[in-house]
Amino acid sequence: MSALDRVRAALDAIARHDGVINAFTDVLAERALARAAANPAGPLAGQPFGAKNLFDIRGIPTRAGSRIRRSAPPAEADATAVARLEAAGAICVGALNMDEFAYGFTTENSHDGPTRNPHDPTRIAGGSSGGSAAAVAAGMVPFSLGTDTNGSIRVPASLCGVWGLKPTYGRISRAGATLFVAALDHIGPFARDVTTLAAVYDALQGPDPRDPAQLATTVEPALPSLEEGIAGLSIARLGGWFEGPQSPAARRAVAAVAEVLGARETVIWPEAEATRAAAYLITAAEGAGFRLPELRSRLEEFEPLIQDRLLAGAMIPAAWVFQAQRVRAIGQASMRALQAKWDILIAPATPIVASPIGQEMLTLDGVSMPLRPSLGLYTQPISAIGLPVVAAPLPQAEGALPIGVQLIGRPWQEALLLRAARVLEKAGLCRAPVAPAFAAS
Repeated sequence: MSALDRVRAALDAIARHDGVINAFTDVLAERALARAAANPAGPLAGQPFGAKNLFDIRGIPTRAGSRIRRSAPPAEADATAVARLEAAGAICVGALNMDEFAYGFTTENSHDGPTRNPHDPTRIAGGSSGGSAAAVAAGMVPFSLGTDTNGSIRVPASLCGVWGLKPTYGRISRAGATLFVAALDHIGPFARDVTTLAAVYDALQGPDPRDPAQLATTVEPALPSLEEGIAGLSIARLGGWFEGPQSPAARRAVAAVAEVLGARETVIWPEAEATRAAAYLITAAEGAGFRLPELRSRLEEFEPLIQDRLLAGAMIPAAWVFQAQRVRAIGQASMRALQAKWDILIAPATPIVASPIGQEMLTLDGVSMPLRPSLGLYTQPISAIGLPVVAAPLPQAEGALPIGVQLIGRPWQEALLLRAARVLEKAGLCRAPVAPAFAAS
């Protein structure tokens, strides 16, 4: 297919399906068709993609899922991540729905409407990058861009049944993206197959002085080593906290991945719960700090789902945040010691499959808990210490919803994780087909 054919096919799929899914907030048909007509070259030549609407996309306001930013002037330039994908030949076809200011796990956005799960439109897509995952799962684009603070790539990847990559903190430039929590924010891709995921990740790499938190100074391509396999790697399951409340589907998924990857041992990270608590405090305090001017002047324009959390975060004492950073550092050191022996650790991505839209509580193993924060039970501790993670999708029996598993690596070892992901894909265990309701059309 030519670039023009691919973009036209994507725009047609969006026109036919997005009325149900609500993944896109902006469709950039004119821009995309003009770029496709120029027949761009590169490793991603002609591939259409969407970007979470907190990335600057030249010509439209960067809403970050909010009402407050709808009247903002259009972005004058693309975010670094968007620009790098287009430099590799890809074509941005639109901006994608999300939780307001990335503070959520469900993409039940009260301004733009909820994004619906392509496997069952009565259920959530996950968040905060819900539109990014759903657009890929519904076959509207082959890959997309999202962000992950506490699990916002891995949660929707798990619930929508697609591949997701949260790179090491500091690996990919965040310049031109609206930050939620600078100390925790990561940028990463979603895709339907591991080869595309690796190719997109490679296109995103590279130093960028516009992001002072970018710590990677070299490019380490993942795509060339994708078929090297996992011989000689040490792989284990994470127990303890990561064996907490979860559905039978989540337990089966972890066991199946462990079997294929040869993970015979279960190991404990004792600081997981404390590290998650630290991430909660840092998220609330820093997230509110970024939004203080709007909280003071335009409070009523925030959606109710995050208004109270931002207000509470704005009142957290500095001493608490300082202590949270200390606990975070202790958790990081403890995990470093654990990873001295293990190349890859396996854990659930979400405790459940996608829940119905509007659900507030869930009960697992006899424990009743609020649904939204519980979706990040097993992603949040890993985000807090900046480790790279691949979310691997496991389709369930016919008619059942997919669920994901985390492959967790040492810092800067994305290529190794993608090799393990490719092993799972080739074994037929982990795959991300277009959701059945959309595949035929």
